[in-house]
Amino acid sequence: MGLAENNKKLVEEITPMDEDFARWYTDIIKKAKLCDYSGVRGCMVIQPYGYAIWENIQKELDARFKATGVENVYMPMFIPESLLQKEKDHVEGFAPEVAWVTHGGTEKLQERLCVRPTSETLFCEHYAGDIRSYRDLPKLYNQWCSVVRWEKTTRPFLRSMEFLWQEGHTAHATAEEAQERTRQMLNVYADFCEEILAIPVIKGQKTEKEKFAGAKETYTIESLMHDGKALQSGTSHNFGDGFAKAFGIQYLNENNELAYVHQTSWGMSTRIIGAIIMVHGDDAGLKLPPRIAPIQAVIVPVAQHKEGVLEKAAELRDRLAKGFRVKLDDSDKSPGWKYSEYEMRGVPIRIEIGPKDIEKNQAVLVSRIDRSKKFVSLDQLEEALQALLEQIQQQMYDAALQNREEKTSSAADYETFCKIVEEKGGFVKAMWCGDEACELKIKEDTGATSRCMPFTQEKISDVCVCCGKKADKMVYWGKAY
Repeated sequence: MGLAENNKKLVEEITPMDEDFARWYTDIIKKAKLCDYSGVRGCMVIQPYGYAIWENIQKELDARFKATGVENVYMPMFIPESLLQKEKDHVEGFAPEVAWVTHGGTEKLQERLCVRPTSETLFCEHYAGDIRSYRDLPKLYNQWCSVVRWEKTTRPFLRSMEFLWQEGHTAHATAEEAQERTRQMLNVYADFCEEILAIPVIKGQKTEKEKFAGAKETYTIESLMHDGKALQSGTSHNFGDGFAKAFGIQYLNENNELAYVHQTSWGMSTRIIGAIIMVHGDDAGLKLPPRIAPIQAVIVPVAQHKEGVLEKAAELRDRLAKGFRVKLDDSDKSPGWKYSEYEMRGVPIRIEIGPKDIEKNQAVLVSRIDRSKKFVSLDQLEEALQALLEQIQQQMYDAALQNREEKTSSAADYETFCKIVEEKGGFVKAMWCGDEACELKIKEDTGATSRCMPFTQEKISDVCVCCGKKADKMVYWGKAY
């Protein structure tokens, strides 16, 4: 089979995104072997390639957390019902999604155990026993774990019954410190998405209706997928002293007086892998940002049956492995098949080396972004590879930003607003009076929800786009995953 036929065959197995975006997404996940369906409803098997992406996310985020003083801990996966009930808003918010353990072996439990949907209550119980004095503060903890939420409708990475994430939980002496930490961690997420994942984000505050159950304030980073739908990509919550009062988390301050701590919580999950796929992918498959790609460059030997080709390819792999995540594919599959396979799996750069290249002391670098070819002297291979990886990283960010800007509109009246949501999609910037009734009406009429009130405000008009009353909040609206 020739190269053109090979490419055609692999691409035909991926539904074009403009034809059916949901099917395109599923095709890529299956073809690139990121995850597979399991026998457990709504749960996924994360395959090695998908898990390698998650490991790189973990490694990068973990280093950023620790640079701010955060330490990793681990909490139990079970929460006694009585503990979950302590914070009223929190338990009401999660009640529909909770999975319960009622039996231990053959015996019925005296008290039901919840499989953690999130771990605020466990951290609060621990803090209540561990924090005594202002000298014990702040507590800056994070855990990497899985959580379970009994979702009715599931999609790989985007919404599954069990998913992997990190959840940070901090306790502070003052409201100011808690607020500072809440914003600090949101900025960590935003920087990570933009610098490492090449995903531009909007930073802002969630409305009262959309905030986390039990939180005083919720901050979010929102990204826009290629199809014009939004994805909440990371959240940071300021709990104030609400959980502290419910759980009795007090400390003796410097004046020897009892005071309640102020807490925060923040998280990012495997759904961010869904964002990477939907922000960057194309009809040929995945496109992985170099800084997160499990394989940054794949070496494909050309005419590998000829003398010296495989040896030279292996030599290059050993050289490049000192500074890059590199793979040599020396299987007996045809070069054309390999080209298509690694393009579909989103590997940023392909390095071709054949007998003529060896004669000329060169290799061919092919970019996943635009398939451009570069002939590079083997003496300058590391420098050329690094430069091209940086170029691809920037190109991916620029393309994602351009897509977001093209799909961001403003609306001053309701007719225009509804028309944009229906016909164009994407983000719609519009004013809001602050009344939840308008949020509900907009969702009912258009399917769009408030994504966030951005920190950088603009004045689209003087009145609410929905009811026409005075408004001073500009909100990003949009349909979302």
